Amino acid sequence: MKITGGCFCGNVRFTAEVDPEAVVVCHCNQCQRLSGSPYRVSVLVSRDDVRILSDGLREYWKTAENGNRRAQAFCETCGGPVLSRGDAEAADEWVLRWGMIDQRADLPPRRQIWCEEAAAFANELAALPGEARE
Repeated sequence: MKITGGCFCGNVRFTAEVDPEAVVVCHCNQCQRLSGSPYRVSVLVSRDDVRILSDGLREYWKTAENGNRRAQAFCETCGGPVLSRGDAEAADEWVLRWGMIDQRADLPPRRQIWCEEAAAFANELAALPGEARE
């Protein structure tokens, strides 16, 4: 599936070819901290399938709990998280941040990982009262 996307301020734009089956919800503690949310939704993709259309990405390298290093790329202007990428043998393994994709309504998550670290309320959100935007 061909997608487009970009950060909140529009400074960073990208296009990609993604597999709709590769949309993942991650509940790990690091994703919680990096997203400021109880989980992060991402799309796994090969580096060759992504084209960054503008400059403006900055990177922060983090070491995962398993010892692997990953670059967290975000817009240098608005701070919006755009993607992450692996290091060394995993350099071709990129992960696009679902919230930055224009066609995200067509990309529902297909699986969850690190469920043992999920926030206690994560599976109970549908039971909460909801309101439409004003």
